[in-house]
Amino acid sequence: QVQLVESGGGLVQAGGSLRLSCVVSGRTSSLYGIGWYRQAPGKQRELVATIESGDSTYYAASVKGRFTISRDNAKSPMYLQMNSLKPEDTAVYYCAARSGSGWNYWGQGTQVTVSS
Repeated sequence: QVQLVESGGGLVQAGGSLRLSCVVSGRTSSLYGIGWYRQAPGKQRELVATIESGDSTYYAASVKGRFTISRDNAKSPMYLQMNSLKPEDTAVYYCAARSGSGWNYWGQGTQVTVSS
């Protein structure tokens, strides 16, 4: 099993920055990828950024150039540095991990609120 615990959410003004952290523990050697999703009120959960085996990264078009995903070593801790935040970035952000084709491990979520 794998456990994910996020931290670092909060309230920030538009244009500001936040850094989210995710501690990944358990059978991390079984993981092919780790990443961040978010879910805004009334919307579906969407993929924000990922790091796959081999350190390749992916960013959603809406955050590319503003957000940076990284990790210290192996797979934990994982970070999401969020700069130039916009009100539309307001959401609950989830740390996620996958040991197969689907994302099968999830954190509890951390709220990010960006005020205009």
